[in-house]
Amino acid sequence: MSNTVFIDGAVGTTGLEIRDRLAGRSDITLITLDESRRKDAQARAEALNSADFVILCLPDDAAREAVALIDNSHTRVIDASTAHRTADGWTYGFPELDPGASEAIAAAARVSNPGCYPTGFLALVRPLVRAGLIPIDWPLTVNALSGYSGGGKAMIAEYEGGTPAPAARAYALGLAHKHLGEMQKHARIEHVPIFMPTVVNTYRGMLVEVPLPLYAFPRRPTLAACEAALRDAYRDSKIVRIADGDVATVHIEDDAGTDRLTLRVCGNAESGQARLIATLDNLGKGAAGAAVQNLNIMAGLDPAAGLTL
Repeated sequence: MSNTVFIDGAVGTTGLEIRDRLAGRSDITLITLDESRRKDAQARAEALNSADFVILCLPDDAAREAVALIDNSHTRVIDASTAHRTADGWTYGFPELDPGASEAIAAAARVSNPGCYPTGFLALVRPLVRAGLIPIDWPLTVNALSGYSGGGKAMIAEYEGGTPAPAARAYALGLAHKHLGEMQKHARIEHVPIFMPTVVNTYRGMLVEVPLPLYAFPRRPTLAACEAALRDAYRDSKIVRIADGDVATVHIEDDAGTDRLTLRVCGNAESGQARLIATLDNLGKGAAGAAVQNLNIMAGLDPAAGLTL
């Protein structure tokens, strides 16, 4: 039996990537609106209410408005915007994050897709917090690099418009990025992390890093203990993998073009200092790949169907 899916915002960067992953699948039937009807309120409302699943690839306010247009108990929603990531009544769509998370997503009517940066941060930090290796009241820092496609069509046009673009652009310098609440809530930590994002001149890819002074933590965990906790947390995952931390370099492109997420524990065992590093595709596990994974889980299908791993 085929599941009907309507992507609201299908012509945006994330929407197009989701469509690519669903193309040709016999278990998915896409509901589409032609260009003349795409912005017609009545046509959108009909599509939203006729689909088994709706994936919202919209700005936050538009995503909230789309949800309000759904007036039945049948249509289930995956929201790729920031609008509902900390909202009551919504299930956070990171199936690997905690025991039981996948089952909660499978049963949910409303699922919020995680942000790209939080995906890397939470994948590294949440298992160590849960294991008691990172104190919940520790002031964490997050350094992150992203390809410019994460900024959507406007930033893509800026970087590809012929005018030389900067090699790297640090932003959110006021330390008030919209992902902070999501990071704090779902890591279950007491303080908002210091988040330092940078856009770099590559189309896709992401590198998220959390430095840890293990020597200063009450339990003084070792690098090996941190890696063991991550391996245990993701031992059954097809999508999240733990790579050897004994490497000379890590590249932002390491997982570009895929829907996987790779985690590493690097550092110096003698000094008790660690660098937790996640690589992913900001449009893959950081956006479209995660949405398709959540759709698969909600529809009772193979979570990895349609994904590139």
